[in-house]
Amino acid sequence: MSNAYFQVPQPVNEPILSYAPGTPERAELKAKLKELKSQTIEVPLIIGGKEIKTGKTAEMRIPHDHGHVLGIYHKAGKEEVDMAIKAALEARAAWAAMPWEQRAAVFLKAAELLAGSWRSTINAATMLGQSKTAYQAEIDSACELVDFWRFNTHYMTELMSEQPYSPEGMWNRVEYRPLEGFIFAVTPFNFTSIAGNLPTAPAIVGNVALWKPASSSVYSGYFLMKLLQEAGLPDGVVNFIPGSGSQVGNPVLASPDLAGIHFTGSTAVFQGMWKTVGENIHKMKYYPRIVGETGGKDFIFAHNSADVDALVVAAIRGAFEYQGQKCSAAFKKTAARCSQGMAAQAARASRAALMAMSTSSLPAL
Repeated sequence: MSNAYFQVPQPVNEPILSYAPGTPERAELKAKLKELKSQTIEVPLIIGGKEIKTGKTAEMRIPHDHGHVLGIYHKAGKEEVDMAIKAALEARAAWAAMPWEQRAAVFLKAAELLAGSWRSTINAATMLGQSKTAYQAEIDSACELVDFWRFNTHYMTELMSEQPYSPEGMWNRVEYRPLEGFIFAVTPFNFTSIAGNLPTAPAIVGNVALWKPASSSVYSGYFLMKLLQEAGLPDGVVNFIPGSGSQVGNPVLASPDLAGIHFTGSTAVFQGMWKTVGENIHKMKYYPRIVGETGGKDFIFAHNSADVDALVVAAIRGAFEYQGQKCSAAFKKTAARCSQGMAAQAARASRAALMAMSTSSLPAL
């Protein structure tokens, strides 16, 4: 039995590779893109570590090249949801009882795999399945997800070290335990890092999860699931169940064993999920913890000392890169506090920059 107080390695941000001409990472990524484009894969559900094929399938196509089919994926329904709930609950006891440092080790291993041998695969899958550039994929599907896994395990140790005050003659102690049911992780199409984070953040602290990826990001999600398996994640801790919102979501939200929701997506969908949980609360074993992020847009403040040309380029990229389909995108009617002269200069630079950009790569203003 372990009798030491373990410390997770101090996390640091994963360095961003440049993919400049002549670099080894560029050559590796181009080779991986060519390899994946040459294949047509069949993506199953992964429940309790087993691959499940339902026969109800949908295509995975490259968004910027609709004629190119990357493969098909099988869609879950109520039967498969029930199987996934059963598998998760069966895995829960052993996973919750596992020493925390051993759970952390799984995700630290996943981070090392993603930073190394899996980097080009996950980046290429994100580029093909979600139409990201090499740079966008690198900062999202590689670096940010590596950071999630490294920092989350570190934060877990900080959380568990927080103990209550003990007055003289007493010793107050707190132990942390996972929820008793399962977590429903519903992930978006626009960030592979969020897709990897939402089911695994609860798992790090001992929870089990059902993971429903967005239908338009099943391709990269499948490769992430295979990476987690290689990292040593036990069967049933995370169950991969792509499918339509109603066919997967309705039976999940009706389950009395639902213990929590971890969601990123639209406001309307999240409000609908919350409403359904409320309507079903009388037959649930627990009060589900509901955590959701539904986007919003950023604003920009420009200081008088800013380089106006650089500011304009950054503002346009911030608003319209990836068609603005990111919660981190700048609000399209950005208000900047600056001098009247600077505002006029920025306006002239903006018009010039917009005129130079291809209308095919930028939506109408």
